[in-house]
Amino acid sequence: MCVRSSDGTVLEEKRCATRSLGRLLAKMPKSRIVVETCAEAFGIADTALELGHEVRVVPATLVRSLGVGSRRTKTDQRDARILSEVSCRIDLPSVHVPTRESRRRKSLCGMREALVSARTQLANSIRGWLRGQGRKLRSGAVESLATRVRGTFVDGELPGFVERQLKSFEALNEAVREADREVKELAHEDPLCRRLQTVPGVGPVTAVRFVATLDKVERFFNSHQVESYIGLVPGERSSSDQQHRLSITKAGSPALRRTLVQAAWAARMTRTSHPMVEWSLEVEKRRGKHVAAVALARKIAGILFAMWRDGTPYDPRRGASEAKSPPDTMGAAAA
Repeated sequence: MCVRSSDGTVLEEKRCATRSLGRLLAKMPKSRIVVETCAEAFGIADTALELGHEVRVVPATLVRSLGVGSRRTKTDQRDARILSEVSCRIDLPSVHVPTRESRRRKSLCGMREALVSARTQLANSIRGWLRGQGRKLRSGAVESLATRVRGTFVDGELPGFVERQLKSFEALNEAVREADREVKELAHEDPLCRRLQTVPGVGPVTAVRFVATLDKVERFFNSHQVESYIGLVPGERSSSDQQHRLSITKAGSPALRRTLVQAAWAARMTRTSHPMVEWSLEVEKRRGKHVAAVALARKIAGILFAMWRDGTPYDPRRGASEAKSPPDTMGAAAA
């Protein structure tokens, strides 16, 4: 840490353990605390804010332009000196510091996705081994994979290393079910999440992720800002009279963007006569189904934001007029 006075004079420099920062900050007068984004940044920001300090969590994409890591030299001492010195000259911008509840919800959804990903890898490994044995596995849900695999073999034929994989798969299956129950309970207890789930395709995971990512709805002026924040708007590379639209920017949370696209696919498969989905089908005729799905995900994000901001229930009639005349530009290639 590097402590400076308002005129830039270095008052103190030293190394300290992260867990001891709370005690140090409690002894300091009210100051501006500058932290580069990292795993511990928001926890440090919470502690500093509770003690009455002003906090700036500087984006990692900005610190390089300030001189951090210049000339291929990057040390903790050098970084602290640069950030503190720049903070004495200008008011550094800060990323949004999410609330503890928002971070808890993100962690819950992230841990669940890690379990699902691990289960998928095991399932693919088992299916690959079966194909190598020339065995055909009857179709069914992924949750029943272990039962179906054992059903294709006579007692004693299944190798031990495969049985070990199946037992691990079953353990992950149970863990995923527990995570699903936890997410559903959280979404059911939150009135906002329950209201957001009335939108076609939106389930507990999408609702919880959306609320956790936006955190505070007043941070955004309109739905276009939300769509841009999530990265569902087309990029652009234009100069002079030339205008060139790119694929979606993919800025912001990849997990939320992926979840919204899955919600769009779910709505397209289950609610084909819904005005919002009919609008997406019209886009598909001109741009293809993948672009249409991303366009629908963008629309869903805007609808969720409006419902949250205005405190209103979902009204499918609001999309009916838009379904008759879809716009010509709805973003480029799908994620």
